[in-house]
Amino acid sequence: MDREQLKGFIQGTPAPIPTPFDENYHLDLAKLADLTKWWVEQGIGTKTTAFKVASAMGQGPDLSDDEWPHLLRTVVNAAGTDATVICALKAKNTLHTIEDAQRAQDLGAVGLQLDLPFFHHPDQDSHVRHFTDISDAIDIGIMIYNTHWFCSDPAKEYVNADTMLRLKQAERVVAIKWSVPTGEDYDQMCRFSDVFNVIDNTGAEIRCHRNGGRGYISSIIPGYAAYDIELWNLLEAGCYDEAQALKDRVVAAFASGGATAKPMLAAIGRPVGPSRPPSLSTDDAQIEIARKAMIELGWSV
Repeated sequence: MDREQLKGFIQGTPAPIPTPFDENYHLDLAKLADLTKWWVEQGIGTKTTAFKVASAMGQGPDLSDDEWPHLLRTVVNAAGTDATVICALKAKNTLHTIEDAQRAQDLGAVGLQLDLPFFHHPDQDSHVRHFTDISDAIDIGIMIYNTHWFCSDPAKEYVNADTMLRLKQAERVVAIKWSVPTGEDYDQMCRFSDVFNVIDNTGAEIRCHRNGGRGYISSIIPGYAAYDIELWNLLEAGCYDEAQALKDRVVAAFASGGATAKPMLAAIGRPVGPSRPPSLSTDDAQIEIARKAMIELGWSV
């Protein structure tokens, strides 16, 4: 597939699903399979609500190289042949990332989320080489995760608009998860949003869409997909005032916290187990905050 076809899989509101663990912090793949089937029923796994496996919100950085393929395989198999599944890969050198990317492709992912190679203190030329080499080695789409906050010099090492324009020839680079360091111009995305899908990662969903963006990241969608599906449909219809009103209502309800998948899922009786240390597991107070917010919004618990 070419870039335009691959862009169709990385847009809208990709769903960063949590990774279920048992009480010994081992992967709970049976629970993941059950949850995946339920998520499909809620509307996750379409071309505008792709499953995003092993992302940061799914504790992807805490998974071993032996574990994430089992996670991906479980979701692909449970979601069914029509589902859209993308896989997040940890920051590694180019050769190791290519190996992981090819493995994810073989396991059924139609797209990847790739961090910047921040361990290697990249400059803009390094980004072009890194992502072009990966693009040349695979047939599925790449969403660059602009993780500038991990870089030693964020203002110099984040992927900027000039670099995105240089990546036009990297056919599998189809999207960027967009945020910029303090002091940089968010609206520089307008220079390349006609070529790549820009997925907002700053909570500026409406601003991004007005700039030609094609999606945003939500921590809520695995817990209550109907909200983000409605918000995305409003954005696509150009109903920005209605979209802002809907978002404001949800933000107000979750003002005390709980607006992430784990407490929301626990509140509706679908807990995903503990978090691997050093992350703290969801406690009863967080679950109760999420439950009250969802009831206030009229969401089923």
